[in-house]
Amino acid sequence: MNKINSFNDLTKSHEDFAQLLKLRKFSHEQELGVEHTRCNREILVCSGTGCHSADSALIIDKLNSNINEAGLSNEVKAHITGCFGFCEKGPIVKIDPDNVFYVQVKPEDVEEIVQEHLLKGNVIERLLYEEPTLKQKVKRQDEMSFYKKQYRIALRNCGLINPEDIRESIAEEGYMALGKVITTMSQEDIIKLISDSGLRGRGGGGFPTGTKWSFAKKYQADQKYIICNADEGDPGAFMDRSILEGDPHSVLEAMAIAGYAIGASTGFIYIRAEYPLAIDRLKIAINQARECGLLGKDILGTNFSFDVHLKYGAGAFVCGEETALINSIEGYRGEPVNKPPFPAQSGLWDKPTSVNNVETFALIPAIINKGALWFSSIGTKTSKGTKVFALAGKINNVGLVEVPMGTTLREIIFDIGGGIKDGREFKAVQTGGPSGGCIPASLLDTPIDYESLNSIGSMMGSGGMIVMDEDNCMVDIAKFYLQFTLEESCGKCTPCRIGNTRLYEIVDKITKGKATEQDIVNLKELGQIIKDTSLCGLGQTSPNPILSNLRYFEDEFNAHIKDKHCPAGVCKDLLMYEITDKCIGCTRCAKICPVTCIKGKVKELHVIDQNRCIKCGSCFEACPVDAIIRK
Repeated sequence: MNKINSFNDLTKSHEDFAQLLKLRKFSHEQELGVEHTRCNREILVCSGTGCHSADSALIIDKLNSNINEAGLSNEVKAHITGCFGFCEKGPIVKIDPDNVFYVQVKPEDVEEIVQEHLLKGNVIERLLYEEPTLKQKVKRQDEMSFYKKQYRIALRNCGLINPEDIRESIAEEGYMALGKVITTMSQEDIIKLISDSGLRGRGGGGFPTGTKWSFAKKYQADQKYIICNADEGDPGAFMDRSILEGDPHSVLEAMAIAGYAIGASTGFIYIRAEYPLAIDRLKIAINQARECGLLGKDILGTNFSFDVHLKYGAGAFVCGEETALINSIEGYRGEPVNKPPFPAQSGLWDKPTSVNNVETFALIPAIINKGALWFSSIGTKTSKGTKVFALAGKINNVGLVEVPMGTTLREIIFDIGGGIKDGREFKAVQTGGPSGGCIPASLLDTPIDYESLNSIGSMMGSGGMIVMDEDNCMVDIAKFYLQFTLEESCGKCTPCRIGNTRLYEIVDKITKGKATEQDIVNLKELGQIIKDTSLCGLGQTSPNPILSNLRYFEDEFNAHIKDKHCPAGVCKDLLMYEITDKCIGCTRCAKICPVTCIKGKVKELHVIDQNRCIKCGSCFEACPVDAIIRK
């Protein structure tokens, strides 16, 4: 890598690299106004964690091997890129500038792609995505319903650049914002621009980023710190991981900008050790940025110095709270501390510290480059810009989406997410992870912004969004999230440690049909006490899944208590399996039963001994004629 010594050098490099790679983007194809031949093609293969685990590395190796054998090595190159977001249909292979988007590609498909597409120009229909509503194949990414309502800012380079090559980041305006701020802007200018943009923290709290930076700037110290919180712990969440895997340079650049704004020279990325791919790519990106002179001493010929270091977390959910995270970096147990003083005044090693999450940082360079007015024009009056969500659960299009604030839940789940799997009925969506709440079908038209979600008993959180259908029991869901909180609580304060234990015991009684109506009263009262008295955000929000479920699904709780019945057929202790007269006497159920509680002769009606049945459901799954019912 050549060191970039000045902003002029960086600008020239940007122009050179952009020219070199311009055939990649479809927008550039339109600008050229020509029909491309098989020359100058690039094959982008998704190499996020999901696709990586589905042999995307092998696909790349086989593509390049077949390209060489076909004599196309000087004209076509296959390489990794970050997550396209369409995880349900991975591994994904995109061929540019043809703008052909192949889904669910397997290593055995490689030879056909090279022989048919690259050599003959024939699009392989069977590898194209089929829109379920239209029942027709779609060739281009921008024509898919999954992408039509998205606006990718934080994810702008994921699925576009090779995250392991800094030149490709520079070609897409990487480090241009850093060059701009340290050569033409004051600290006050930067903080005002970020404040005017309306950017709020994307880690869950929604605190104004410009305000946070201004607090850290005003305190004087011989050393200040920038911390990137990459300790993503919500069940089903993978937003931050995908950004770090697909565009690590945007985060490094933003941390340097934040360092310049508050007067810090050192940054830490606190990342959980369970993210090996993100860690590897961060290491590569940091080394490349140092080699180019974009991290380290006297960046771009100025007297501004800033470097970034990695700190690995052990996967403690509580370390998503900034003071617990700071304790962990210092080598202490990850426990929150009382505030004030806030980290902006006394944080890491008692020095002024600004903590932002990955997605917040990923938005910063785009805001600097395009301006506060541009960003603030997106979203709602109080929630500006876009938000990334990880769609998971009972939904057709599992994946990563980025939409403008104010987009409704219905649009995300049904227009982008493709609706509920297997034609089932939508029941609820959990937003905000263990700190959020479940939102029913009657509120699907709620716009997604901080205030709207808070008003209905949920929250934005970091962006996890888990969809549930009619087969989910809302009492069991509340129990699941509460169990997660119990396991992840640091135990420092009594309301969280003891109060949540009592909450769990009550909910467990309900799932076993042993509770009374007074237990509902106790849940509501105790939940509110825990919210009001816990030390940190983990305890203060831990009752939310229970309280929101009681608010919208209290009838299910009452069914468990009064009728000793689980309407969704999930809670084992309230289940009963019964063999109907549809039984053909095939004996499969009896053979598979682990406790031999099913009796009957061949070609005769079988019977389940209810006193011995352990409700495992093996017989229900094994019956070939659906003669066993669950009630």
